[in-house]
Formats: sequence, structure tokens, C-alpha cells
Amino acid sequence: MTRVALAHDYLTQRGGAERVALVLTQVFPGADLYTSLYDPDETYPEFRGVRVVTSPLNRVGLFRRAFRWALPFFGAAFDRAPVDPSTEVVVVSTTGFAHGIATSAPKVVYCHSPARFLYLVDDYLGTDWWRTPTGWGLMALRPWLVRWDQRAAHQAAVYLCNSRVVQRRIRDVYGIEATVVPPPAALDPSAIQEPLPALDGWPDHHLLVSRLLPYKNVDAAIDAFRQLPDERLLVVGSGPLRDRLAADLPVNVRLVEGITDAQLRTAYAGARAVIAPSHEDFGLTPVEGFSFGVPALALRAGGYLDTVVEGVSGWFFDAPTADDIAAAVRRLARLPLDRNMVLAQAQHFTPEAFAASIRGIVDQIAGGST
Repeated sequence: MTRVALAHDYLTQRGGAERVALVLTQVFPGADLYTSLYDPDETYPEFRGVRVVTSPLNRVGLFRRAFRWALPFFGAAFDRAPVDPSTEVVVVSTTGFAHGIATSAPKVVYCHSPARFLYLVDDYLGTDWWRTPTGWGLMALRPWLVRWDQRAAHQAAVYLCNSRVVQRRIRDVYGIEATVVPPPAALDPSAIQEPLPALDGWPDHHLLVSRLLPYKNVDAAIDAFRQLPDERLLVVGSGPLRDRLAADLPVNVRLVEGITDAQLRTAYAGARAVIAPSHEDFGLTPVEGFSFGVPALALRAGGYLDTVVEGVSGWFFDAPTADDIAAAVRRLARLPLDRNMVLAQAQHFTPEAFAASIRGIVDQIAGGST
């Protein structure tokens, strides 16, 4: 059996990239997982059963609480990662730094996107970079970070990605032709569900699962439901905008964070639709919804173009505005979609399909390196 090690940028939050990293630990059980920062209380609890090898950055509590402060140091952390020399292949999950992990073994890199903070700076910050002190600091570091990132990207034996939009971005940024391997919907719909108090008194709801960052457009979705007093929206997520959003919620919108996967299953299972209003590289939440038979209302952009089939598994809206999102909610009410068709779409994104693709690529690389 091929001796595989895994790498991921940081494990300090719960998101789609972390779910993929978790699935990789299941595809390659017993593999060491190298990362810069690890906070077991803030990411998925299943990582506690994995041997996670952290960098010296993990000793700094500030970095675990706010990983962006460690931005200047991530490159050095992965340059010095103590990868076991007997490793035959390193499988990397990355949106920024882990593809630079130092190893003599060939690397299979699964890229969720080239680093937004380097190549989509205004999008990452949610405003023009020059309007914020963070933007000025980031732009001062950017030339050095880009040189390091370009060198790291070209160390890969195989570059994989999650969608066609990321495939094009990788081609433009690195000049690398990546292969699309859709990530899995890792939230098992058949597993246990637990009550979610935030849903008490609601007969049904729409669901938005997202980090609360400017480019996620959660505020636009909330404003859409101000226009829809007879509909309900549950927002699941945390992030820098949480306090601002929570301070001005309409009565038909509720915001929760830190829920268990069993509670999240309850949220999906009872949803009328998953709202997906941001320009995502892939966008895992609609795919998770499909596995529960729940359609998506998604922005007509980015990775959703690879996952949502209009009129089959969801409806698109053209702009991330309150008016467009509200119109999509009304459209679904007029034109409901067949649950069985939605479930059929989910079969393209199973953990089994993802595992088979990744294992095949690793076996091919390992065979070619011996």
C-alpha cells in the first residue's frame, strides 16, 4: 500500500475546504495530516481521531484565534514541515500555502482556489484594498508572497481542482492545466439528526450556511427576507460580520453558529431550499442540500454552474441583490422541483466517487515514481 501523507493550510474553522481535508483522512486512514494551525474546538471534531502535525505557529494563541495574522509566516511554516522521509505521495488540500510543503515525495495538490488574498484581493477584503489598513499591509507583502506561491504551485506532480472556474483561474495564475475532480458532499444524510432550537416554532425554512465574510453576500440574503415576511431564513455560520448582521435581523431570520453536524442535518432536512448568494469557487452547500433532496437557489456564477442544473436541482438568480434573491424564492414557490431529481443530482458528488478518483491518481503517481 502506498504510504501517503496529507497536508492542509490550517484547521481553525469549519468550511468546505476543511470538509474535503476530513474526507481525505477517511480515504487514506492512518495518514499523518500536516498543517500550520490546529484548533480542535473550532474545526470538525473528527480531526481529533487523526494524527495532526502542526507547525511552531500553533504555539501562538493569537494565530489560532485569527489565522490571518499569521499570513507572513505560513510559507516558512510549510517550507519546514517535518514530513516523514518514508512518505511516497503527499496529498495536499489548499487555498493558499499547503501546496508549498517541503517534501521529496511527489505532491498531488487539490486546489480549492489560488489564494484569494493574492489574486482576488478586493474580493477577499470586500472592498477596494486601499480603503483598509489590512489592504495596505497585504499589498506590501504581496510581491514576496506571490513569488513564494508561484514556486510552490510548480512543485506539484499533479494539480487538481474543484470546478471549471477554478481550473480557468489556475491556468491564468499559474499556467498549469489542472484536472477537475468535484469534491464530495461529506455530510451523510442518513446519519443521526438532533433537534435545533433555532427552528422551534417554524414549520419550514430556507437555509444559508456560510462564513460571515463580505464576499459571501449574507447581508443581501437577509435583506431579501425582509421583503418576504411569510418566509423564513436560517443562517448558519460565524465570521467577522456576525455582530453586525445579528444586530439587525428581521423577525423571520435567525442566525446560529457552532452547531453540531447532527443539528446541521436537521437544518438541511427541513429546508425548502438552500440559498447560495456568493461567487464561490465550488460552493459545497447546494451539493450538501441535494443529498437531502433540497434544491438550491444560487447565484448564476462560479462553481454553481458546475453543480446546479436549472429547473432540475435548483433555480439561478443573476445578481447577489436582495431583489434577485427574493424573486428566486418566489419562483421556487411557483415552480417547485422534484425531490427525486434533486437526489439524483447528488449522486455526482458522493464521497465514494471522490475517493475513487483520488486513490486512482495517487496509485498512478506512486507507480510512476518507483
